[in-house]
Amino acid sequence: MKFDVRYYLVAILFILFDLEIAFLFPWAIVLDEIGLFGFLAMIVFLLVLVVGFVYEWMRGALEWE
Repeated sequence: MKFDVRYYLVAILFILFDLEIAFLFPWAIVLDEIGLFGFLAMIVFLLVLVVGFVYEWMRGALEWE
């Protein structure tokens, strides 16, 4: 059975952004201990992911026809 390539692209993007949550939980627990540097590092991490998400959205990779 053949699958459309868009199916795999959406699956990979889901896994990528789902793993983002796996990094947010431990970060939120130790936020008091890591201070401002840890906060800024996570902001940079989230910014990179948001830029990638917006890029994929604008390219139309998330649209299913």
